[in-house]
Amino acid sequence: MGGKGVTFWLAEHPAIVGFRWSPEKSWGSTWSFLISSIALYHAAALVLHLLLHLFRRRRRPVPLGPIPALHSLAMALTSAVIFLGILLSSLAEIRDTRWFWRRTQTSTPLHWLLCFPVGTRPSGRVFFWSYAFYLSRFLHLLRSFFSILRRRPNAFSRLFAHSALVCMSFLWLEFSQSFQVLVILSATLAHVVVFGYRFWVGVGLPAADGAGFVVVLGCQLAVLCCNLVCHFGVILLHFGRGGCSGIGAWLFNTVLNAALLLIFLNFYVLKKGVVEEEEDFSGSGRRIMEQVRMSPAEAAVKKNKEQ
Repeated sequence: MGGKGVTFWLAEHPAIVGFRWSPEKSWGSTWSFLISSIALYHAAALVLHLLLHLFRRRRRPVPLGPIPALHSLAMALTSAVIFLGILLSSLAEIRDTRWFWRRTQTSTPLHWLLCFPVGTRPSGRVFFWSYAFYLSRFLHLLRSFFSILRRRPNAFSRLFAHSALVCMSFLWLEFSQSFQVLVILSATLAHVVVFGYRFWVGVGLPAADGAGFVVVLGCQLAVLCCNLVCHFGVILLHFGRGGCSGIGAWLFNTVLNAALLLIFLNFYVLKKGVVEEEEDFSGSGRRIMEQVRMSPAEAAVKKNKEQ
């Protein structure tokens, strides 16, 4: 399949061009579905936790075999398709709608990416891939159950984080929120790298010591920085260029992003949660954090003993 074939299937197919977010045509597009699915997700996680507490009193992780690796492969491939699809669709939308920008004070492609014109409807190529990203969040929810089965101490913090991501992606579609394209591009690219690495290690392929620390922390920091820059861009364009679409949902998403930032700091700074994340890959994360906590003298003594 050549470049034109890929572009057709990911940006020019009639189902993509003619997509419209509506309760009649889009599965999972109602508020009742969102609320009930999140409630069911939390209830299932709580029941699983109670069952483990009742029948496996020893805090031993439940062996999952190749399931996490297969899940990582599915997430990596799904994210790669969404990344390429929304990238090609954004280029096509910019090409086809540039003539209309003069009426909406949109000056550049970056302006459009950060600030949809007021009155934008959730239809067309970009929102098709936003919908695909929304559906992929439900596949991502399975990682919470993996954390519970592995007896991770921060498993229930993940429940809130993953639920917040589902809610945010729903709001992007429901209110045609601005800057969602850039967020989806950064998030899916990070997922390709992180889940690709998890699959690589999950199937037993070699990896350098400390690579998981760099991959996970680096990707999450990159996504957080991208979101922060986009938020400032939306503020400037909304108040300086006549408003942006979905600004109310953007405010709510800002609160959720702040909560996710606190969870991130709690994991990786306050409680050194990167050790837990690294254990999914190998034992190198614990060694890294032990070295961080050691004084230079203690590290030198340990190194001499090992030699």
